[in-house]
Amino acid sequence: MNTDEAAKRQVLASSRRWVVKIGSALATQHGVGLDLAAIEDWAAQLATIRRAGTDIIVVTSGAVAEGAARLNWSSRPNSLNQLQAAAAIGQMGLVRSWDLAFSRCGVLAAQILLTHDDIANRERYLNSRSTLLTLLQLGVVPVINENDTVATEEIKLGDNDTLAGMVSNLVDADLLIILTDQSGLMSTDPRLDPAAKLITRAELDDPQIMAMAGGGGEWGRGGMRTKISAARLAARSATSTIIAGGRQPAVLSAIAQGQQVGTLFVAPTTKLAARKQWLASTLHVRGVVRLDEGACRVLREQGKSLLAVGVAGVEGRFERGELVSCVDPNGVELARGLANYSAAETQLIMGAPSSRFEEILGYLRDLELIHRDNLALV
Repeated sequence: MNTDEAAKRQVLASSRRWVVKIGSALATQHGVGLDLAAIEDWAAQLATIRRAGTDIIVVTSGAVAEGAARLNWSSRPNSLNQLQAAAAIGQMGLVRSWDLAFSRCGVLAAQILLTHDDIANRERYLNSRSTLLTLLQLGVVPVINENDTVATEEIKLGDNDTLAGMVSNLVDADLLIILTDQSGLMSTDPRLDPAAKLITRAELDDPQIMAMAGGGGEWGRGGMRTKISAARLAARSATSTIIAGGRQPAVLSAIAQGQQVGTLFVAPTTKLAARKQWLASTLHVRGVVRLDEGACRVLREQGKSLLAVGVAGVEGRFERGELVSCVDPNGVELARGLANYSAAETQLIMGAPSSRFEEILGYLRDLELIHRDNLALV
């Protein structure tokens, strides 16, 4: 471990706030009920770390797998209603297990279930943040899971790696720890290549990183790719990420001691403003505006508002105030923001200067299609 990595790990070891994500393959015995001994072990480690002064938030998977085990199902169901039924049953056991594990260590825990709507809606986003920060001030460990029981396909976050990244943004975490059934990011797939090596530190903007990542297992919805995406999401609030093997003895305690554990992704030190964190992390966009090269250059290099004159195309059906994705001529997403005009209005004014809006629409609402205060690069 080089000096720079060692120094960064030491800083993160005693940092103010951690989000710890436990995957399904770890929280359950590969789909055969919850691994109670493992949950108790992680809770004991986290209780010790919390007593040392670090706020702890747990994002846990396993409700569907636990529910399926209670129903004696041998495989993960495919239909949404069966998934939600399994989640409803399994959530009872999942939260009870964490509650008991923390209570044995003298720590109070709280259950929080989130859906995409809780993140996408500005008011509910702020309310979720306020609740989490209040719990932390009270010395409580929030235990968070996606609310699979009520989420629909349209609003499902899709995996708890993404949820953990969003929660890191919500609470301005210093460190996101994603525990998985692998030691961290490997140079190649260790299931296929016995010579695969652990990458101890990686850069989030390295184009080779995704090439090293694989898919998810039967019970989990996320693979290494979603974990790296979660690390990128967390980095928007200057949160660094460690992806590590959850079965390693005292893995969380080792991280708290600054040891070289798993793969470290160091985040930039500059945070997005809170409103832009929310915009950048919200997944459910209502439409797409395709920009010309000039508009892309202005957004990237000058940080200005998006004007309709730089829009070359419109997709989807969005209304004023809804979230839209801004893509370059190749279809690559560049930014997200709140539109001042609907899709129908944007189609009429795209390519036109603001001075012609009243002539085209019969009224002038705003000079910008998306104001820079409501725009976040991704």
